[in-house]
Amino acid sequence: MKKLLLAILLLASTQIFAQQNMNVATYNLRYANKGDSTAGNGWGSRYPVIAQLIRFNDLDVFGTQEVLHHQLLNLTDSLPGYKWIGIGRDDGKTKGEYSAIFYQSDKYTVVKSGTFWMSGTDTEHPNKGWDAQLPRICTWAQLKDKKTGFTFNFFNLHMDHVGIEARRESSKLVVSKIKEMVGTIPTILTGDFNIDQHNESYAVVNDSGLLKDCFVLSPVKLANSPTFNSFKVEGAKGDARIDHIFVSKQFKVNRYGILTHSFGGRVPSDHYPVVVNLSVGK
Repeated sequence: MKKLLLAILLLASTQIFAQQNMNVATYNLRYANKGDSTAGNGWGSRYPVIAQLIRFNDLDVFGTQEVLHHQLLNLTDSLPGYKWIGIGRDDGKTKGEYSAIFYQSDKYTVVKSGTFWMSGTDTEHPNKGWDAQLPRICTWAQLKDKKTGFTFNFFNLHMDHVGIEARRESSKLVVSKIKEMVGTIPTILTGDFNIDQHNESYAVVNDSGLLKDCFVLSPVKLANSPTFNSFKVEGAKGDARIDHIFVSKQFKVNRYGILTHSFGGRVPSDHYPVVVNLSVGK
């Protein structure tokens, strides 16, 4: 009887460990617009490929940027088993771009969630912060594994593409918010930061002592290339990564990849998805 009980416990612990292995990503999907359609990069031809890419890589949780409400509906129809969290940045409801978080709803339940505006004056209502050209938001969720009970926080953002001060102060704000909100709970931060790994605003996050870039932590790295491709199949030269995934110390990073897939001589978005495989524990 004791041997049987021990075997059951060992099996359960093995299953729990496996269930806490996660595929996580950040993906700027490019907002739908007529100009892209005219150039042959319309959302209607892109999103089926994006959905296939997501399903093929079996992403557990991923952050998106630039997605409009109707694009979210298209993805919802194309991604059975996924749900999303988020609001439009322009009105706090459905207008403007989302920084939506997608998750596998059969694996995770949402404990709580929310969105804050990256601003020095008002983080609870739509507004532009500092020298930002547009309103910018960070959407977050606390997710719980339905089988193991493992709980973690997921933050996803899109920083301004113009305001230097806005990006610097947004980095400080996000680090401050995470410190304030999460305590000791494992945390993931994803997003299009519009800054590469050599920028001072990147260092605010990576040197915070709270989070670290998965690229730095991963023993296996695929395609050390820029993450922004301008819809060019050949991509861009150099190594400027503006899309990042940061994790707290509870996570082990097993693999990191910038997925430079193309289809029919085109790429699914003007950014490549960044995908990491994480496990929990030492």
